[in-house]
Amino acid sequence: MNSEFDVRYTADLARLHLSEEEAAKFQAQLSQVLEYVEKLKTVDVSGVEPMAHANPVFNVVREDEPRDWFTPKEALANAPREANGLFAVPKVIE
Repeated sequence: MNSEFDVRYTADLARLHLSEEEAAKFQAQLSQVLEYVEKLKTVDVSGVEPMAHANPVFNVVREDEPRDWFTPKEALANAPREANGLFAVPKVIE
């Protein structure tokens, strides 16, 4: 498959209109990325454990404790429109 085609095809999928200069620039960048990927394929990773991140990542969350919250009246206090104790919003689907 032609790399020029890859750049144009991807731009069309993203609805980007590229000039000839931009297409040539991105073509060169794509070629560099693909060359680097080929270079990475030569690295021996047989002893490396698969991972999602380079550093350990842990979920840092607060304890789920009950606390005071808004009353319905307080929640609706700044609403532009409300109806029957609910936020009234414009219809978005016709």
